[in-house]
Amino acid sequence: MVDKSHGPRHKTRRKLKKGLREKFKVTPYLQKFEIGQKVAIDPDPSSHRGMPFRRFVGRIGIVKGMRGKAYLVEVKDGGKVKTIISMPEHLKPVE
Repeated sequence: MVDKSHGPRHKTRRKLKKGLREKFKVTPYLQKFEIGQKVAIDPDPSSHRGMPFRRFVGRIGIVKGMRGKAYLVEVKDGGKVKTIISMPEHLKPVE
């Protein structure tokens, strides 16, 4: 019998998968966000660097600052407010 993987990306076969004809684009890596702007967390599976945890996929948060090239995003999780460190390619602006 084989032991199951318990890594941070287990059970993400469908959640962290690119579309069949989805191509690599440079613009998500170069986008800038203002402090206080609302963003949606949408991980790009081709970039592992600065990827938020799979629980936060699809959540909407507010940009609170920067840490190096990454953004600090506050997200509500249950009754708590959590801060996520994420690179810009894993974030999308919400209007």
